[in-house]
Amino acid sequence: MKKKKLKSLKSMSAFEIILIIGLSLLGILTIYPFYNVLITSVANTQSVTTYTPYLLPYVVDWTGYKTIIEDAYFFKSVGVTLFVTIVGTVVNMFLSVIGAYVLSKKHLIGRKVMMWFVLVTMLFNGGLVPTYLVMKDYGMTNNIWSMILPCAISTYYLIIMKNYFMSLPDSLEEAAKIDGANDITILTKVILPISMPFMATFALFYSVERWNEWWNALLYINQKDLQPLQIYLREVLINFNTQLATQAQTMLGGQGKVYMQSVQMATIVVATVPILCVYPFVQKHFVKGVMVGSVKE
Repeated sequence: MKKKKLKSLKSMSAFEIILIIGLSLLGILTIYPFYNVLITSVANTQSVTTYTPYLLPYVVDWTGYKTIIEDAYFFKSVGVTLFVTIVGTVVNMFLSVIGAYVLSKKHLIGRKVMMWFVLVTMLFNGGLVPTYLVMKDYGMTNNIWSMILPCAISTYYLIIMKNYFMSLPDSLEEAAKIDGANDITILTKVILPISMPFMATFALFYSVERWNEWWNALLYINQKDLQPLQIYLREVLINFNTQLATQAQTMLGGQGKVYMQSVQMATIVVATVPILCVYPFVQKHFVKGVMVGSVKE
């Protein structure tokens, strides 16, 4: 077995060897930023100053993580983000599935006109200032729902879902209607159960978008208690505020200087890892789910 492998390596052309080396270097360049974030999050000022460039985790210092965990606003921002992610994903999926299922009905009167109204939103929007004024008039400023309702439906996802529903055999619905089922029963008892891989894919897409929500929060949320995790991360990256610096200094007992970048990188890790943990469970559905809905039969 080993001899065959050695023989195959010897038989490689120069192009194949160059390709392997090039892809390996590309892989290292891709992974290194994540690796650098991890080792920097547990570094301190002394280790970074002593070892330059800082390529290995010479020191493991958890001050950065302790600093953000002991900050009250950190847990408030996590709570806001969890609410926006969970509730927002439920709202996204409910409205998208209902809208896509209705628009997939070929006998629906005015279906083409409705589709044109849907497609127009991909090309034009109301503009930043008019949208803000509308949100203000509806009392949505400093309201957690301002991070959910303005992006309740993704037009792109809606169209893919519609194409997927149209690709399903008509015989499924016809058989259900013969048994006396109405449209709601057909959707919930027939269509959705056989579409779970497809739905899981878009549920993950929506949840990632809600987890990373920051733009609407930046526009409509001024109250610090209602700001999500991404805004908290933004504040830490842009401005290592006095409160966090004092808090970290207290942990060190007044000895040594807090390494600002370790706190920033620790915040990035905490904000990124939770949503990354979800990917392995749904990744297998990505290609199947998206490709089925992308092709209209």
